[in-house]
Amino acid sequence: MSKKEFKAESKKLLDMMINSIYTHKEIFLREIISNASDAIDKLYYKELSEQKTGLTRDDFKITIAVDKDARLLTISDNGIGMDKDELETNLGTIAKSGSFDFKNENESKDDIDIIGQFGVGFYSAFMVSDHVEVISKKHGSDEAYIWSSDGADGYTVEKTEKDSHGTDVILHIKEDSEEEKYDDFLNQYRISSLVKKYSDYITYAILMDFETTKPVDKGDDADSDAEPEYETVVETRTLNSMVPIWKKAKGDLTDEDYNAYYKEKFFDFNDPLCHIHTRVEGQITYDALMYVPSKAPFDYMNKDFKRGLALYTNGVMIMEKCEDLLPEYLSFVSGVVDSADLSLNISRELLQHDRQLKLIAKNIEKKIIAALIKLQSEDREKYAEFFKSFGVQFKFGIYNSYGMDKDKLQDLLIYSSSEDDEKPVTLKEYVERMKEGQEHIYYACGETVDKIKALPQAEAAKAKGYEVLYMTENVDEFVAQILAEYDGKSFMNINASEFDLSTEEEKEAIKKENEEAKNMLDIMKETLGEKVKGVRFTNTLANYPVCLTNEGDISIEMEKTLNAMPIGEKVKADLVMEINSSHQIASRLKEIASDQEKLREYTEVLYDLAKIISGLSVDNPARLSELVCKLM
Repeated sequence: MSKKEFKAESKKLLDMMINSIYTHKEIFLREIISNASDAIDKLYYKELSEQKTGLTRDDFKITIAVDKDARLLTISDNGIGMDKDELETNLGTIAKSGSFDFKNENESKDDIDIIGQFGVGFYSAFMVSDHVEVISKKHGSDEAYIWSSDGADGYTVEKTEKDSHGTDVILHIKEDSEEEKYDDFLNQYRISSLVKKYSDYITYAILMDFETTKPVDKGDDADSDAEPEYETVVETRTLNSMVPIWKKAKGDLTDEDYNAYYKEKFFDFNDPLCHIHTRVEGQITYDALMYVPSKAPFDYMNKDFKRGLALYTNGVMIMEKCEDLLPEYLSFVSGVVDSADLSLNISRELLQHDRQLKLIAKNIEKKIIAALIKLQSEDREKYAEFFKSFGVQFKFGIYNSYGMDKDKLQDLLIYSSSEDDEKPVTLKEYVERMKEGQEHIYYACGETVDKIKALPQAEAAKAKGYEVLYMTENVDEFVAQILAEYDGKSFMNINASEFDLSTEEEKEAIKKENEEAKNMLDIMKETLGEKVKGVRFTNTLANYPVCLTNEGDISIEMEKTLNAMPIGEKVKADLVMEINSSHQIASRLKEIASDQEKLREYTEVLYDLAKIISGLSVDNPARLSELVCKLM
């Protein structure tokens, strides 16, 4: 029979199909199995509507056979099959989809879920094959035909023999090359893994025969001392699960079921912290099953870590990691989304970025955050452990969005505080137990809780009965500045010069004391030069002699954080050295004020002492040691 040309732009278009549309060659198996499933669906729905064949869902199957010697991979189904005209129409015309036509013809039937729509998936077979044969027999027909092609040069259709209805797709696998190892697609276990990866939830059994060796059973009379004999037997195995866990009713599943699926699919030895199983119907219908891990994945901080949920449509995996379904601050979440309503592109590998996907992502985000808020309120200890691993993601989510996402994320934040540093508090809880008349949410930043506790300002706030949030991560102060306020209460860093818990009378008294000591304080400021913006007395330090406070937006902790980054130009906080007016050091300074040399030496020592208290390094330890010894 003479060879026929393809009907659609021929060589150029088919070459594009084979070489450009698909990212991974292994996708071919997903496409052919999906086509087989569609063919079975068509016959099954025909049976449901006409009730003539007597076939049930259990009668249908897809089989895969590997012949390594002949380099053949065969995928067969017992679906509706194709006659000669359909072979020429569906396979001879690129981008002609029988599934699409069938779906349109039956669009009034809600229960029809046909996977294939574009009519190009079949041609992915040529990515791994140098010759493809399709043997098909239409259900109800006595005739079978074979379609053959080497690729873009065209195809032939001839009459052949086939025992039963359905279709066999026979791939002549290419020889290995330097760039590609096509032998992988003749390895049964590789094929099995690809079925598990992409087609695990095809609703019909996918079968493959495996040869195994086992001892020959000789019965009870066998000589126990004799060498065992072995025989080769063929076992037919079902490669796919068929019914995904997310399609099952919640009432039929236990925590053990959910946890077992999580460990198997997402390669974690630990049980997840929680799972979220939801089905949504409405503008878009989808099933989703998501997991929050109890510990960070081993590669979570690796630059190659990729966030996202596995995306399925009608049980066929479209994308292993769909990043568009999860924002960066929820990157630790694992799971799957399955929807028949998504707009897929021609290769069925990627999504069109459309309203449907955005709607799913928005709903999923709300579900995950709601589940975490619920966990936070019901089991604070468990949530606190989770927050140690992933809380920084929420903080960066607030920071990186310049506050656009703060309303979603601020209630997920928890901090240790001066109230009880062993039991982290939410911002809502902090505000609810604020002192009457308190206008600010007080916080302090430092490397550790113990170092923050040791700050003079922290001790002063505690002495006055004010709770202070302890912030120990580099991003915390940036987050506080972006949040600006919570429930009408503004954030205030207790290391800022504006932090003052004094009464009006105390403020007037300290103002007067600073005015009286102006000449002495000016000399001290002159001694320190550009290191500080000013030197003054304060009455807010409790038992501490001296401290550093900042004026402006850049605090001491922000200076340390920013200068540790490779950003080039260094930043500097505008610092003020404050001296405790009720400490004996204040009296001593006034005593030696007339001795400018000694006053300057005291000033240097006090400045270095203030830096040490604030967690900053001393510029010249040798000079400090020299002055201390001299003054002693």
